[in-house]
Amino acid sequence: MTESEREGTFLVTAADDQSAVLKDVHSGQVHTLSSNPGVSEDEAVRGTVAPDPPMNVSWQLVDVETRWTVSVERSSESPTANSKDIASDNPDGELVKQERAGTGEIHVLSVPDDMTDQAVDDILDDREGLLSRAARLDVNRVEVRSAPGVVAVRYMP
Repeated sequence: MTESEREGTFLVTAADDQSAVLKDVHSGQVHTLSSNPGVSEDEAVRGTVAPDPPMNVSWQLVDVETRWTVSVERSSESPTANSKDIASDNPDGELVKQERAGTGEIHVLSVPDDMTDQAVDDILDDREGLLSRAARLDVNRVEVRSAPGVVAVRYMP
């Protein structure tokens, strides 16, 4: 790896036949690729990018260690009993992060009962944030569950 190359985990935030845009999920740095090596929007890529000479304003994906698609869904299932217990123990507006058994995390948000649907919509509106977090956690699925007063965002393999 040369000094100007960067290793990391990237979210593909835009892609077409000619180019793609990768966002480093840890630093937030954006890399516009001068060509698309076959990646698609909503994919996560662990690999290496290098600047295109001589101007170094665009990038190339020079090595791909692994790549995976991340999905985001609103589940019709209710949060687990554990998530409901976490929410009941915390004031409205409080976010609690908990590791899942195995890989991933669960984020539990306590909200006023009448604001639950709005909270779910707001969370789902931050699609890039959800996808970036999933890529950081090395998972491929984000599931949002809710019940009056509680929203659980599950980051799962």
